[in-house]
Amino acid sequence: MPKTERKLVTKNRQAFHNYEIIDSYEAGIVLEGTEVKSIREGRINLKDSYAQVKDGELWLIHCHISPYPQASFSQHDPVRPRKLLLHAKQIAKLTGDITRKGLTIVPLSVYLRKPD
Repeated sequence: MPKTERKLVTKNRQAFHNYEIIDSYEAGIVLEGTEVKSIREGRINLKDSYAQVKDGELWLIHCHISPYPQASFSQHDPVRPRKLLLHAKQIAKLTGDITRKGLTIVPLSVYLRKPD
């Protein structure tokens, strides 16, 4: 099975200095079309962003994706909450860790992956 190609877009360097990284997960993000184009240009900022569990779903909060300059009238909200895609068991484990241990979920990096 060939390795999937990844293109690193951004890294949250501040997270590595401000937090102790205990565990890491890989999650997908639900995006709009103009957000994907902005991310491809590297116009995303993870500073001060975190993830939060709400109604059994994981949401990325305060992640700034700049508006796509070539888009016409249909622009996205730069700091809107974005749904993260994880398995239900993983979300349940994270929910338990947050409530019992008082941990915070912080995004470490964003990359683009070529489809298999």
